This record gives sequence, structure tokens and C-alpha cells, in this order.
Amino acid sequence: MGDAARRILRELEEVDLAVYHAIEATPTPLIDEPLQRLSNLANHAKLYLIIAALLAACGGPKGRRAAVTGVIAVGVNSAIVNIPMKFVGGRARPTPGTVRVNEGRRVRMPTSTSFPSGHSASGFAFAAGVAEALPQLGMPLRGLATVVAYSRVHCGVHYPGDVIAGSLVGMAVGEGTARSARWLRRRLPGRSMNA
Repeated sequence: MGDAARRILRELEEVDLAVYHAIEATPTPLIDEPLQRLSNLANHAKLYLIIAALLAACGGPKGRRAAVTGVIAVGVNSAIVNIPMKFVGGRARPTPGTVRVNEGRRVRMPTSTSFPSGHSASGFAFAAGVAEALPQLGMPLRGLATVVAYSRVHCGVHYPGDVIAGSLVGMAVGEGTARSARWLRRRLPGRSMNA
């Protein structure tokens, strides 16, 4: 890596740290607990599994297809992000308490490395997978994924760059899963394109 590239990466890291510290230092008593709860609910993709179960139970054939595609997208995403990417990324988690804030906003610090954010990636992968069958849910689920991604910074377990990278990876994985699902459906005999 050239000297200019190293300097650029160093500057980006400084911006990343500055944004993290600004968020950490800003008192937000009204949103601390809701973001903490949402962040914890997204652990191990529980939030997305609950949504998938509701879609499968109440959404008819398209809801079941959306649920399956969304869950597959989360599974593929987890295999990509939580094993090779976190190993290669190797970034340490933020050091809590660099600024004195309400401890009520913090969540348990994961033992994995910080880059990229698996929570952010899972949210965006799920949204893209579901939107393949139910496009009208794409925007609300991406909004939810954005709030979950922000909650990881707000609660002190990720830097902003981690959630940005995770969100981009999740979008790519989700879109890839959705395209694969469409390709597979076109090749299955006797399946309606609208089912």
C-alpha cells in the first residue's frame, strides 16, 4: 500500500473516531433505552426471524417466499461477515467510557472483532431478500436496518465505519440472494412468475 493510501486511511479512521466520540458524548436520555432494546433484539438475527415468522404466517404465498428469501439472505450474510470478513478486518471494538455517558445506553460488548458490523449487514441483507417478493416492504425494512445499524454505534459496540461497511455488504448479499431466488424460480418447472 502506498504512502498516500495509508494517509487517506489514517484520515478516514480519525473521522470515524471523531464521529463515534461525538455520538458517545451527546446526551440522549429519551432514545437510549429504545435503541438499547432494539440493538439487543437484533442479536443473532432474532428481530428478522420474528418478522420472517409473521410474514410466513400472515402473508400468503408471497409472504412465505419473502420470509424464506430474507432468512436465506441473513444466513449467507452471516457466513460471509462473521467468519472471513471479521477475521480479515481484525479491528478492535471501541473502548467504552472515553466520554462519560449514561451507562444505560450500553449493550454487552461482543467478543468478535468490530469490522464489519454483522447486525448492520444482516438487517440490509434481510430487507433486500424480503423485498424480492414484497417490494413494498423494502423501504420500511431498510429504515429498520438503518436504525439497528445506528444503534450499534449509539450503544458503544461499533464505530460508524463498521456499520457503513456492514450495511454495504448486507445490501450486496441481499441483492445477490434475491437475484439467485429469481433465477431459480424461473428454472423451476410449473412455477408461476407471480407466485
